[in-house]
Amino acid sequence: MSTTPTPVPGTIGWHDLTVPNAVGVRDFYSAVVGWKSSAVDMDGYEDFCMIPSSGGDPVTGICHARGGNADLPAQWLIYIHVADIEASLTECSRRGGVVVVGPKDLGGGRFAVIRDPAGAVAALYQAPPPEA
Repeated sequence: MSTTPTPVPGTIGWHDLTVPNAVGVRDFYSAVVGWKSSAVDMDGYEDFCMIPSSGGDPVTGICHARGGNADLPAQWLIYIHVADIEASLTECSRRGGVVVVGPKDLGGGRFAVIRDPAGAVAALYQAPPPEA
């Protein structure tokens, strides 16, 4: 049985920054805001989870613009939980938004990057179903 709570749709679950040189940007934020990093193996290279200097859970990710991240924009990207990724993408398009990337599999769930009618970019994430 899973003890992980089901994410609440509409809440922000994560932030990522995807850039060509994740190592340099990791070092920048480590020096500027004091984050520590934890490497995440990406099958041939490493991305990074960034952790507050006091320790604890990661607060964000800094990723290379490679592989599955190659199409992501170089900006801080919030991931907003949704109940149904397909329904959310349909509604995005219907209301004048654009699906920029995806949907794609991620962490057992699905995500997509959208651009709203004002031009702002965000990611939508549908968590995997809870374990029975």
